[in-house]
Amino acid sequence: MDKTFRAWDLEQQFLFPPSVKDFVPRGHLSEFVRDLVRNELDLSEIFSRYEERRGQPPYHPALMTALVLYACCRGIYSSRKIEQACEERVDFMALTALAKPDHSTIWEFRTVHRKALENLFVQVLSLCRDAGMAKLGHVALDGTKVKANASKHAAMSYARMLEVEPELAKLVKEWLDTADRTDQAEDEELGAGKRGDEIPDFVKAKIRKLLKIQEAKARLEREAKEKAERLREERERKEREEGRKAGGPGPKALEGVPEPKAQSNFTDPESRIMKTANGFEQAWNCEAAVSEDQVIVARDVTDRQNDVDELVPMVDQIQAATGEYPAQVSADTGFCSESNLEEMDRRGIDPYLATGRQKHGSASATRSLPRGGPRTLAMRQKLVEQGFLSPYRLRKQTVEPVFGQIKQARGFRQFLHRGREKVRAEWSLLCTAHNLLKLFQGRTVCAFGG
Repeated sequence: MDKTFRAWDLEQQFLFPPSVKDFVPRGHLSEFVRDLVRNELDLSEIFSRYEERRGQPPYHPALMTALVLYACCRGIYSSRKIEQACEERVDFMALTALAKPDHSTIWEFRTVHRKALENLFVQVLSLCRDAGMAKLGHVALDGTKVKANASKHAAMSYARMLEVEPELAKLVKEWLDTADRTDQAEDEELGAGKRGDEIPDFVKAKIRKLLKIQEAKARLEREAKEKAERLREERERKEREEGRKAGGPGPKALEGVPEPKAQSNFTDPESRIMKTANGFEQAWNCEAAVSEDQVIVARDVTDRQNDVDELVPMVDQIQAATGEYPAQVSADTGFCSESNLEEMDRRGIDPYLATGRQKHGSASATRSLPRGGPRTLAMRQKLVEQGFLSPYRLRKQTVEPVFGQIKQARGFRQFLHRGREKVRAEWSLLCTAHNLLKLFQGRTVCAFGG
C-alpha cells in the first residue's frame, strides 16, 4: 500500500511527563469549574468540618466540590459513574489532577456536606449577577414533576391500610400462638439448640409489612390532624375578620381523619403520587424561578401537585439572595390566587399570572370563563387587553427551556435521594450546575468579544 499513515506507536515514551492541563483544550469547561471553585467560591463551610487531625489525609475539599459540580454539568449523577469517569475520561482527569476518589468517598462527601453544597447556589447566582446576568426585569416561574426514588406501587391508600392491618396482625398472632404451643414438642423432633419456633421468612416479611403499614397509617392520621388544625385556624381567622360565620370546608375536613383515598409510600413517604405527562408517578414538584437569560434565581421542591403556595416563598427567596424583588413575574394558572396577587402588589411586583387555560395561539391565557375574586378578574382583563404584547408571552420561552436542559439534555429524570430535605439539596445542586453552565457560556462569549 502506497498511502502513508500517521504513526500509532503504543510503546512511545514521553521525554517529559505531560501536564494534566494539556489533557483538554484551553478554556474547557473542566478548567473553568476547577478554577472557579478554587479561586471564586467560599468553601469555608465545607472546610470547617475537617477538624480531626488523625487518620489518612482526605481528598482536598475543593477537588471534591469541583468534581461534584462538574459531574452535574455533564449529566453524571451516580457516584459509581463519577468514579468510572475519573478513571476513563481525560476531562475528569484534568479536573482532579489524576486523583481517583472511589464512589464511597464521593457519596460520603455529598452526604456530609449536603447543606454546604446546597448553599453554593447563592454564591454562583451572585457571580452570574456580577457578570451582568440574571437581571430581574422579568422572572418566570414554573414547576416540573421529577420522579421520586420510589415506586408508585409501593404505596397504599388509607382505606386499604384499614383492611390489611388487622388481617396481617391476625396472621402474625396466629403463627406466634401456634409456635408457642408446639415449641416443646418440636424441640425433641428438631434436636438440641433449636426451639422449633424460629420465625420463617414469610412471617418475617408479613411482620415487616405490618410495621410499615402501621407507620404509614399513623403518618396519614398525623398529617390529617395537622391539616384540620390549619383549616380550623384559617376558618376562625376569617370569622374574626368578616364578623360572621365563615364558609369553607365541611365538618368532615375538620375532623382530622384521612380521606380513604389518601396514600402514603413505604419507600419515600414524603413524596406523592402526581399527575405527569406520562401518567401518574411517585414524584416531587420541582420549582424554579428563571430570569430572561435563563439563569435560575430561586428554586425549591414541594410535595404538592399545585403550585399556588410557592409563588410568595419563591419571590421572597429571590429578594433574600439578590437584595431586590423582580419587577415583573409571570406564571401559569397554577400560581394564581387572590392572596398571591395581593402579596405581589404588597411587594411592588407587577404580576402576569394566567387565570385559566391558555387558548391555542393566544398569549392571554384566559380560555376559561371569568371567575374568582376582583384581583383575579382584573388580572384576566389585563392579559386580554395586552394580548400578544403582554409580558406573559415570555414565560414559556424563559422557564420551560431550563427544565428541558436539565431533564432532557443532562438526563436528570429521577432523584437519587429520598426525603424532602435530601431531595431539595439535590435539586439545588442541579440548579447550581445549570447556572455554572450559563456563567461559563457568558464568560466565554465575553472572552472572545461576542
